[in-house]
Amino acid sequence: MSDALKHECGIALLKLKKPLQFYYEKYGTSFYGLNKMYLLMEKQHNRGQDGAGLANIKFDIKPGHRYISRKRSNLAQPIKDIFSSIQEEFAELERTDPDKLKNPNWLKEHLPFTGELFLGHLRYGTFGRNSIESCHPFLRQNNWMTRNLVLAGNFNLTNVDELFGKLLELGQHPKEYADTVTVLEKIGHFLDTENDKLFAQFKEKGHSNQEISRLIANELDVKRILHKASEDFDGGYVMAGLLGHGDAFVLRDPNGIRPCHYYEDDEIAVVTSERPVIQTAFNVKYEDIKELEPGCAIILKKKGDLQVERINPAGEKKSCSFERIYFSRGSDKEIYGERKKLGELLADRILKSVDFDVDHSVFSFIPNTAEIAFYGMIKGLENKVVANNIERLLKSGSDLNKDLLLKELAPKVRIEKVAIKDAKLRTFISSDEGRKDLVSHVYDITYNSIQPGKDNLVVIDDSIVRGTTLKESILRILDRLEPKKIVVVSSAPMICYPDCYGIDMARLGDFVAFQAAVELLKDKGQHHILEETYKQCLEEVQLPKEKVVNRVKQIYAPHTQAEMEAKISEILKPIGQKSEVEIIFQSVEKLHEACPNSKGDWYFTGDYPTPGGNKVVNRAFINYFEGNNQRAY
Repeated sequence: MSDALKHECGIALLKLKKPLQFYYEKYGTSFYGLNKMYLLMEKQHNRGQDGAGLANIKFDIKPGHRYISRKRSNLAQPIKDIFSSIQEEFAELERTDPDKLKNPNWLKEHLPFTGELFLGHLRYGTFGRNSIESCHPFLRQNNWMTRNLVLAGNFNLTNVDELFGKLLELGQHPKEYADTVTVLEKIGHFLDTENDKLFAQFKEKGHSNQEISRLIANELDVKRILHKASEDFDGGYVMAGLLGHGDAFVLRDPNGIRPCHYYEDDEIAVVTSERPVIQTAFNVKYEDIKELEPGCAIILKKKGDLQVERINPAGEKKSCSFERIYFSRGSDKEIYGERKKLGELLADRILKSVDFDVDHSVFSFIPNTAEIAFYGMIKGLENKVVANNIERLLKSGSDLNKDLLLKELAPKVRIEKVAIKDAKLRTFISSDEGRKDLVSHVYDITYNSIQPGKDNLVVIDDSIVRGTTLKESILRILDRLEPKKIVVVSSAPMICYPDCYGIDMARLGDFVAFQAAVELLKDKGQHHILEETYKQCLEEVQLPKEKVVNRVKQIYAPHTQAEMEAKISEILKPIGQKSEVEIIFQSVEKLHEACPNSKGDWYFTGDYPTPGGNKVVNRAFINYFEGNNQRAY
């Protein structure tokens, strides 16, 4: 994605199911759990670079000893900072008494992060301060082990105002108006309620307080707590939690918007946002890793195996397609194939754009995240070229021989690396003009890679959101090669609507597709649609979210995809650009053909999977119309 876009978050939960001595004897290290957590987090660092956090719980610790450890960082390299800080304590021991490093039970009793249960988080902030207080995991503390809650997640809720109000009705006084705090307190409230209920039951049976503590730890109904806490959540989420006595859970939203995968054997249970990290960290097969079903929760009792429980009724599965296009690492078997297919399905559009003149067209990709789609695009082009050559030869009536077939059927698709991003270049100048000049040099070009004035230049991008980098940098740089025509191909459809489930796409006016739709309304004399939409959105502000309709759809309705692409090409073409510019987008239909199991497409279609989405998009339009730059959620 050539536009910078913050997105998603990553989680990693690990439970060691054997005594710590087992891992030392089998793997030769007292830090098996820590080492695996480092791998699980580092292999997901693409999911969050604003901050990170790690928490650990020790089982069966004597009173008076610390059993919960937590460390968070918002430094430039947060994962490195966290694990380096933890390592310092072990390094000191290595200097003074190295034999103790070989004793996992001693380490568990005396040093932090040596317990059996881990929870890690990678943060990309969609809004708010990038302070240490914004980093997960969050901690709700209590002197009762079973009332302690550690929470981290990959989520955005659309109805924070509604949930906040319910907390007030319960008599709480939340310290912050944010979905993370709201979720923590909501789950915490029902955790307290469950504790109170069990305490009363066991007290009535004559058990002592100390006995009751142990009984509550065994009998705590995590499924009931999660159901009561989450039944009115509206949004996309995977929430992971640890309880102080050793239970753990991971809860997924009913539409399966955010990703979640898990694996279990007789030694460990592990849950992550992405599948390949489990394969890498534990060297297990693809087919042994499972996806958590929408509306379900993984529940890990301290003593027991992993259980999957239905918490909320499943809705229509709308897994985020942006995971497949861009966010998740392409090392996943399915995602790799889907990204190639996204590129392949664009071949017909591309050939038409260059008038089928493959001999005078050069193909490349920008940025590196589009590389897999590029391979698919080349495959699709080669297949089309061969098919066209066969058809032409059959029609010509020519004598077919081996040499002629080799000559005519061999694909002639030309591939070049025409642009390379200079990761070290920083735009430190504050003035707009000075900044734009530096931005225009973020990419280096490969000179003499095309024939000036003769060759078309086709570059594929995985998605185009704002188009700022294209206009201010990429197109200007590519124009220096003097191609006859520049074709920029997006493997994703046009982004027309804000996301409200975890991706940093909140303002309608930022989207180049929305800008194009508004310009087209003006061109067609239909500017009144904007005012009508604004009035309709205002009328629905006070309605319950379940009765709100996405009114912004009517702004796009009068336009065809071809009209939108032409207007976007016009908007993004820099002043003074000599080469012709054409922008091509994937269609929604082709997207679903390439990614059949990830139907979440609300940012392309406006079909939000939860009622809160419609409320957010209408609020986003009100903000745009009123010139308000605030976020819609």
